[in-house]
Amino acid sequence: MKKEYISNASYGGERPLFAIRNLRLRNVTILPGESALKECFGIEAVQCEFTGKYPFWHNEDLLVRNCIFREGARAAIWYCRNLRMVDTLVEAPKMFRDMDGLKLERVRLPNAQETLWHCRHAELDQVAAGKGDYIFMHGSDIRINQFRLQGNYSFQYCKNVEIRNAEIHSKDAFWNTENVTVYDSVLDGEYLGWHSKNLRLVNCRISGTQPLCYATDLVMENCSMAEDADLAFEYASVQAEISGTVRSVKNPRSGRMVADGYGEIILDSHCKAPGDCSVETRGAESGQAAWHPASAGKRISERQYTE
Repeated sequence: MKKEYISNASYGGERPLFAIRNLRLRNVTILPGESALKECFGIEAVQCEFTGKYPFWHNEDLLVRNCIFREGARAAIWYCRNLRMVDTLVEAPKMFRDMDGLKLERVRLPNAQETLWHCRHAELDQVAAGKGDYIFMHGSDIRINQFRLQGNYSFQYCKNVEIRNAEIHSKDAFWNTENVTVYDSVLDGEYLGWHSKNLRLVNCRISGTQPLCYATDLVMENCSMAEDADLAFEYASVQAEISGTVRSVKNPRSGRMVADGYGEIILDSHCKAPGDCSVETRGAESGQAAWHPASAGKRISERQYTE
């Protein structure tokens, strides 16, 4: 279907382009106001600037390329289906809410707090987000590549997520997630992955205190842990192959972990049943677990505790 074309224009006020269909915008400025393009279908916006609030709500089949969303364009794109955004700067917070079908390519979000909530079937490639507190809440079916994040409490309650080549600086990342896999990434922040289910980390570098506690069916493949990643794996069920030394392990619940060494292994009366996690040193005799200095000569894998 042929699209209507508007260029070199500006619009402000309340709903100036409400419910319009099959429209191409080029070099158009959306001035302060509200809901400039609400309830629209088949919109293409190229080299446009948005300064008013809520410009795209309840849209379908939306293409945004080489645009700028200023800080005043807060909550700019909500309740939309089938959005593609390319080479765009988003200075506005609270972007993307309750979306289905979302693709971001080479997008910068320097003010990304409370962004990407309740989004489904999302793909991100070469995206950078700053001030991204609470980014990706309750999302599902998400694929991410070359992602950079600075912001806390990320990916909480997300399901079915795959992340590759990321650098994530985020306290409380991946809390209460389910079916998340992270490849070839840096994960930096306190309390990583608490209460997660089926979290899989492959070739990842982990830093920050008390990581991966209360996790269920945690898998780690060829990961490494920084010196500050202490008191790890409390009450977790885990299968882990770790490169290098783990500073301290505390009361893992079940499973098996292998590392080159351990600074400290803490097992006490608070370890939850079955309390039979095998904590092993790479290169030791087959089946031999690591030893704790206070274990009175008993292997950790042989010690069991009740709640």
